[in-house]
Amino acid sequence: MTPRASARQASIDVLRAVAIALMVVVHFVENLSGWYADATIVFAGVHQVWWLPTGFAAPTFTFLTGVSYRLWVGVLERRGLGQEAIAKGTVRRGLFLVGLGFAFNVLIWLPEDVFNWDILTLIGFGLLVLEFARRMPDGVVLFAAVLVVAVAPTLREVAGYSEYWTEGYYDYDFTVSDVALGWLVTGYFPVFPWLAFPLVGYAAAPALLRQTNQPPPVEQAGSPPAPTLGVGYLAAAAILAAAILILIWPRLPTWVTGHTAEAWAMFPATTAYVLGTIGGISLVLAALHRALDGDVPRCRELVAWATPLSRHALSIYILHHAVHVWPLWAWGLATTGDPSALWQVAMPPWASLSLAVLFLAAVAMFCRWADTASLPTAESLMRWICE
Repeated sequence: MTPRASARQASIDVLRAVAIALMVVVHFVENLSGWYADATIVFAGVHQVWWLPTGFAAPTFTFLTGVSYRLWVGVLERRGLGQEAIAKGTVRRGLFLVGLGFAFNVLIWLPEDVFNWDILTLIGFGLLVLEFARRMPDGVVLFAAVLVVAVAPTLREVAGYSEYWTEGYYDYDFTVSDVALGWLVTGYFPVFPWLAFPLVGYAAAPALLRQTNQPPPVEQAGSPPAPTLGVGYLAAAAILAAAILILIWPRLPTWVTGHTAEAWAMFPATTAYVLGTIGGISLVLAALHRALDGDVPRCRELVAWATPLSRHALSIYILHHAVHVWPLWAWGLATTGDPSALWQVAMPPWASLSLAVLFLAAVAMFCRWADTASLPTAESLMRWICE
């Protein structure tokens, strides 16, 4: 779901492949088995089922959008491409993903959910914002990300976030105000606070990875690189801040909590959740960079399987929804007359988890074959339109 650079980073490919695998597992289990058999067992939240990895894939994807964009711009600048050409390419990709996001919502989630503001529209808008952010100092970009996170709880309180989630999912009216509020605050992946992930990923990329427009820093023997060490401190500080927020959450004012009962929640994305995931992703990516990236290839088999999954993450995102949601709608319509009748109650969790594993095994082989056979994919369509 990110711009393509000429020189791939194994660390990014592995982390994105892990994220898409987590997303497939979560979506299969939640959409097919979320309320199966027992209405007291809910798979839709990270607090309900310990083994379901809910809440980690989306932050990873959006964070890596910023990191990958930073590398992509660096590659184009070293090739001598002008700023206007880079801007046009960025805007085309951003608009492509926003348009694809709306089409995805209509085709997968049916027309009534066209404005649910899913992750594709967020990433597309994030690229448009990054076109402006790349002209600013990294400190300004990080400050903007802090503001986005800081004002989000207050905006949710003012917008009446809970009124749009009375049934446990986002529900809105087709009015200008509801659509605008969904994009900014109340949807699944609204600008506040989710825009912080690509902004931080972009600004932190030089510290997380050594591929930047500047020469790499001089390292002292026996010590970690200075930028990686610095980002480690910042990531640890973010995780510590998240932990403190979790401990004192009940005593915090509503402008910090937004009346959200749980300190760690994805819907809405609480401040502790945003800080904790940003810190965790930063540490994991920095560690993977040190372990996998370099002139000498490492863990070749792992990277060989992860790279196709990462390269075709956009296609997998679309395909895995179609594979399990379309049959759900079709069977519900055929048996009850209501296409959503079987949503979250179609089968027991072990069955949906098994289907997710089978899908991942099949798509891993398919992606390698697609590269060999040069098959058309969502990524190739984006390149054909945007380049």
